[in-house]
Amino acid sequence: MMPPRRFVRLGIRDNLAQFSLLVVVNAFVGAMVGMERTILPPIAEQDFHLAAKTAVLSFIVVFGVTKALTNYLAGRLSDRLGRKQVLIGGWLVAAPVPFLLMWAPSWSWVLFANALLGVSQGLTWSTTVIMKIDLAGPEKRGLAMGLNEFAGYFAVAGSALATGFVAARYGLRPEPFYLGVVFVAVGLLLSSLAVRETKHHVAAESKLHGELPLGGLPTQREVFWNTTLFDRNLSSVSQAGLVNNLNDGMAWGLFPLFFAAARMNLSTIGTLAAIYPATWGVAQLFTGAWSDRVGRKWLIASGMWVQAAGIACVVLAQGFAGFAAGAALLGVGTAMVYPTLLAAIGDVAHPSWRASSVGVYRLWRDLGYAIGALLAGATADALGLPAAMWIVAALTFASGLVVAVRMRETLRGSPLAPARAAAG
Repeated sequence: MMPPRRFVRLGIRDNLAQFSLLVVVNAFVGAMVGMERTILPPIAEQDFHLAAKTAVLSFIVVFGVTKALTNYLAGRLSDRLGRKQVLIGGWLVAAPVPFLLMWAPSWSWVLFANALLGVSQGLTWSTTVIMKIDLAGPEKRGLAMGLNEFAGYFAVAGSALATGFVAARYGLRPEPFYLGVVFVAVGLLLSSLAVRETKHHVAAESKLHGELPLGGLPTQREVFWNTTLFDRNLSSVSQAGLVNNLNDGMAWGLFPLFFAAARMNLSTIGTLAAIYPATWGVAQLFTGAWSDRVGRKWLIASGMWVQAAGIACVVLAQGFAGFAAGAALLGVGTAMVYPTLLAAIGDVAHPSWRASSVGVYRLWRDLGYAIGALLAGATADALGLPAAMWIVAALTFASGLVVAVRMRETLRGSPLAPARAAAG
């Protein structure tokens, strides 16, 4: 049962128990995708004998497309049905995934498992983001997103490291995926029994914002096009999110193969695969709160440039130390960008249509996984792994330039309505 409206307060401190619970839930969400990060490319090559990099990375394409589309729906469903119901539904969709990956007799089963995983991630991760924004209110939005993304991506790293060690000792299947069964069970139980609805917090924040500007509540079409193209801030955020996940999709699919080509063993590849999301996760504890003080724009632009430098470092490296340094640099750059993008959406979007705008942003952001996997796979097949990584580094640098030129600072501005944003 939702609490009475008169007891609703905004702020992390005033909602610490629920906020902390949602941080823990998102850690299990992140752990689900982390269990694939080290071992699925080797499974593709060793168990299913896929030689073409485009085929190997097809699981990321499926994951990215289904997650992106579900992100969009998750925002709309959260506004209509409530956040908690969407969160529980996401965990139910995830339940078959570990078992499908354990016993998949063909690569098509793996692709189906990743379609389910993408749907689940779109529902669960989007909802934990929206709920934390609801609880935190306008004052500590960057900190809230930093804590959320820290939990998710530190768990990605821990899960990638754990599955790499299990696979090195027991084999690629089925033992590493036993962890996934635990992640689903605990995440579903916490979401069902302990998480509370946060829509009353949206109503409370809407009162602080006052009435909607002339024209009233925007249509879903208006929210989509303003977040995608017309609003210079929201569209800058959306393209940066897409390119960020484009390079993450490349790192997910090609880094393990690149490290294997450099004669790293499976345990070492697991360690390297964990450095990037671990650095990303931990650094967000600082960068999210930092954006609340220094602003969003230049943290995003410079973060994209640091990511590009990290990818270049990996390509140029000759051994473990260089690979680790490049992965860490990529993690730092991503930490500068990731929570700040979500906080910027919260700065601009009115609470009444914020969840829908977050859904549109996450649609474009996670399509980056699919675009990155297709681009990196096709380029690697045609020109080799280093060429694919250089192209992604160049695109990442260019995305930072777009933010630097097009985006305005959002932190100190008042929220903009779509009609006004379009005029700007």
